[in-house]
Amino acid sequence: QVQLVESGGGLVQAGGSLRLSCAASGRTFSSYAMGWFRQAPGKEREFVAAISLSGGNTYYADSVKGRFTISRDNAKNTVYLQMNSLKPEDTAVYYCAARSSGRTPYYSTLAYDYWGQGTQVTVSS
Repeated sequence: QVQLVESGGGLVQAGGSLRLSCAASGRTFSSYAMGWFRQAPGKEREFVAAISLSGGNTYYADSVKGRFTISRDNAKNTVYLQMNSLKPEDTAVYYCAARSSGRTPYYSTLAYDYWGQGTQVTVSS
């Protein structure tokens, strides 16, 4: 079992930056690939970024590529999402998620076993 707690959300002007953190409980954090998703009002939850067990492989949605960076620190049981050049369309609740294994693509919500409660990111124009 893994418990995930996100932090770092807030209100920022367009063009600004935020860094989200997701702290995981348990001793097996390094056994989980991690992902970030977001959900805007009235929209489905969508993939943002994912990172492999060791952090050697990262994946991004086209909409955030070049602006967002996912990273992890297995010693601290934490995954991060650095968000730069934020746009109003980035406004959403951001969720981190953990997946243990499986063939379901990393960009699908169905691939993930555990979810955090979410943190609000609001980008003003």
